[in-house]
Amino acid sequence: MASVTQRIKQIKQPRGGYLNPKDFTTINLDDGIELNCNENINSILVGLAVDYMTRYMNGSSEKDAFKISILGAKKVGESDYAAKLLEGLIALDDKAISNACKLVGYDTCFRAGIGTYKPVQEISPDADTISNIRVMINRSLNFIDEYGPIVKDGFTFFGGYTRTVTTGDGDFLTEDTLWDFKVSKKEPTSSHTLQLLMYYLLGIHSIHPEFDSIKNLGIFNPRLNKVYLLEISKIPKEIIEQVSSEVIGYWNIYKR
Repeated sequence: MASVTQRIKQIKQPRGGYLNPKDFTTINLDDGIELNCNENINSILVGLAVDYMTRYMNGSSEKDAFKISILGAKKVGESDYAAKLLEGLIALDDKAISNACKLVGYDTCFRAGIGTYKPVQEISPDADTISNIRVMINRSLNFIDEYGPIVKDGFTFFGGYTRTVTTGDGDFLTEDTLWDFKVSKKEPTSSHTLQLLMYYLLGIHSIHPEFDSIKNLGIFNPRLNKVYLLEISKIPKEIIEQVSSEVIGYWNIYKR
């Protein structure tokens, strides 16, 4: 029993990875803005804040966008404090971004257990970090304007999990593309591309009919401001079969 990311760490991929990142087409979305070099909070928190605030600014309610954070806060008895932080998400100002960074600090309680929790009150992004997060959110919103609209976000794969892979949640679906958001300073790795393929396979086995129209796998990195795309039809059948059976644990490749 493992999450998608845990499962990826358990296996050894073939040379170059099941899906070589070099097979993805790279598109630069140059806006002429340079991010600050240093950030004073964990990169995972930065990534989650960008992700959830993008969903919120794109039209999701604050409770839907930060649902994992809210569930995590409940586990440590801090629902009231989390609710006050949510009330501050009015605009994309410094307070809202700071509140978002605190809120996502609760995610670990839900995803990894309360033993990993550190008081979110201690999370205090500085001016450079807040500026970077704001730029990445705006880049993400511009990306959605160009590649969207979003038809589904923050989804799980109910109906698609196996005894091997029991949890995992995806970022965004547009009409024909499954997207994963990354804020890494580096280009995508084979772990990132395998994660995306696993999400796709979990998706077509799940209860979500939206996956029937998915034709591409995509990664968007608002830190690098780059898009990475691969047509699913170009993935060799044997790779689909290997990942389905050996990594995820399916007997049959496709449900629908």
